[in-house]
Amino acid sequence: MSSTLPTIASPRKLSTAERAFVAANQWLIIGLMGSMAVLVFVNVVSRYLFNHSIIWVEELTQYQMIWVTWTGAGLALREGRHVAVDVLEGWFPPLLQRIVRTAIALIMLAFLVALAWYGAQIVAFSWNQETPMMGIRTGIPYLGIPIGAVVFGLHLLLFFNDFVGRRFEVADEATAEAG
Repeated sequence: MSSTLPTIASPRKLSTAERAFVAANQWLIIGLMGSMAVLVFVNVVSRYLFNHSIIWVEELTQYQMIWVTWTGAGLALREGRHVAVDVLEGWFPPLLQRIVRTAIALIMLAFLVALAWYGAQIVAFSWNQETPMMGIRTGIPYLGIPIGAVVFGLHLLLFFNDFVGRRFEVADEATAEAG
């Protein structure tokens, strides 16, 4: 088992820009998750050994989780990790399966555009408010929503044909462990 990022198993060759985009997204998630783990660990140690909690850690890690969730959704799509009900799709002939998956992808794109639009409005509305503990603009944590929607949309656009053809980028775990 390797400690590096997952190997791309896509049937197509990714461009340098797309590989860089995916890698930057992966490293963002790794950085946020790693810093969350360190912050929570330090806060627990501080609370139980020194009877003192770092008051802003809980708030910051909640905001980091918002960013991890929204910016990681596109990566999960590429890896086929979103929950999908595809029982009915299996009953269709291959051409109809592609049509259904194309419609699904287009509906997802429309939803992501709306999410980015309304997320930006939430950011603008909350920009002049401050968070309770850290005192930063409330719009900063909420930026994860429109940015995540745009990142997810970019993943979907770059991955569109593979999504429609059900070709995901990370082999299933049994294949990965065997290889």
